[in-house]
Amino acid sequence: MNTKQRYESAREIYKRIGVDTDAVLETLKGISISMHCWQGDDVKGFDQDGPLSGGIQATGNYPGKARTPEELMADMDKVFSLVPGKHKINLHASYAIFEDGEHADRDKLEPKHFRKWVEFAKERGLGIDFNPTFFSHSMADSGLTLSSPDDKVRNFWIEHGKACIRISEYFATELGQPCAMNIWIPDGYKDVPADRYSPRARFKDSLDQILSIDYDKEKVLVCLESKVFGIGVESYTVGSAEFCMKYAAYKGILSLMDNGHYHPTEVVSDKLSSMLLFDEKVALHVTRPVRWDSDHVVLFDDETKEIAKEIVRNDALDRVLIGLDFFDASINRVAAWVTGMRNMQKALLYALLTPYKELAKLQNDGEFTKLMVLQEELKLYPFGDVWNYFCQINGVPEKEDWLDVVKQYEEEVLLKRK
Repeated sequence: MNTKQRYESAREIYKRIGVDTDAVLETLKGISISMHCWQGDDVKGFDQDGPLSGGIQATGNYPGKARTPEELMADMDKVFSLVPGKHKINLHASYAIFEDGEHADRDKLEPKHFRKWVEFAKERGLGIDFNPTFFSHSMADSGLTLSSPDDKVRNFWIEHGKACIRISEYFATELGQPCAMNIWIPDGYKDVPADRYSPRARFKDSLDQILSIDYDKEKVLVCLESKVFGIGVESYTVGSAEFCMKYAAYKGILSLMDNGHYHPTEVVSDKLSSMLLFDEKVALHVTRPVRWDSDHVVLFDDETKEIAKEIVRNDALDRVLIGLDFFDASINRVAAWVTGMRNMQKALLYALLTPYKELAKLQNDGEFTKLMVLQEELKLYPFGDVWNYFCQINGVPEKEDWLDVVKQYEEEVLLKRK
């Protein structure tokens, strides 16, 4: 059987359990995932030549890393040609593009420094999300930014945050869709601190000052991301989960949960239902931690599937902002991007193909034996046939066929970068 015939067979199988696969594919096509730019160049950016800092590490030295905005955009184009649907790009402020010899430090960044990114997005019908960059900069060498006791340092980063809100509003206005602007800081201490309270008080005050500027809250969705620990700040992280969730509730901004930013026994999939009970919207960075926040390529694994299930079963596709966050320099970077994007879509498709109302009724009726059996049997339903058809009708390669395209791109483009 060809792809369409296999899909038609799968459609009848799913129909018997009350799932309309045609409607599912239409829904999936409309889900936009925010693809992070920093996979393409190992989080280097374009505004400085120094090393990565703030606990950021990209391990490996696979050839073909993007070195310029043009190379990074070309690589992203290749990814989007292999991923079904229309999506967004997620930029860090360190990816500003300076023209005609101009340079602006991060506290002086303006919308014009991202004009080429807007042109890129407009031509392709993409949205843009944004992140202030509080790392890899001389003003972050102490390991403290928005929580620094040094007023000069702290004020520099406060001005950076304000500049990024203005840039985010520019993106939203130009592209006609909201921009999620996510704040994450690397601040903390390697060893046990003498004072946990004061750094968080300074962080709160800094955030208050950043958010004091006038901006359109329908256009700019400010998010705050927590972390449990980082390299060099193993004992104390200023932006803990408790701080960030409480602050987001206090200010009416969004909590952003990165599933690598919690203790190994915590899972974001279990947190989502609680968050959705109280928050209008929630933002995610989907990644794959291996023992710690190691930002491995997103796989079609259990936690990714569970995150997608929680979004779908709680009817929250329009309430959860899905972004990816990983960077692997040990493999082909374009292949890493495509793998992560397609796996997030696979997880969403898998969730959309699940008859949640029927399963929830079994749970409420106490039919736990039947519930367990059906959940297990659903794992063997012809999900792959539906996925391959989704790829076909959206004009991208099926199965692993896309890898041949990437390998050809590697030979013709990536390996020529020296």
